[in-house]
Amino acid sequence: MILFTKPANLNGAELLDELSAVGVVVKGYPLADDNGNVWLDIKLTDKTKTEKVVATHNGTTIAPDKTAARQTILDRLGLTAEEAAILLG
Repeated sequence: MILFTKPANLNGAELLDELSAVGVVVKGYPLADDNGNVWLDIKLTDKTKTEKVVATHNGTTIAPDKTAARQTILDRLGLTAEEAAILLG
């Protein structure tokens, strides 16, 4: 585990995607502590790349809207939202 300064807006899932995009593999999830740090289980050789990504990370704090994806699934199944609600109980 390697220590980094925690970004002001940390979104762990987004950070993992950003790191993956530059070829950094993280084992597990980012761990934030009460001291303003974030710990990442990465290779020591990836520390410099990771520092740059973490320093520029500005994660969203609002969950993404899944309405469009949900509607696409319903359309593919040929169901309305009401019909799906009845089926799912």
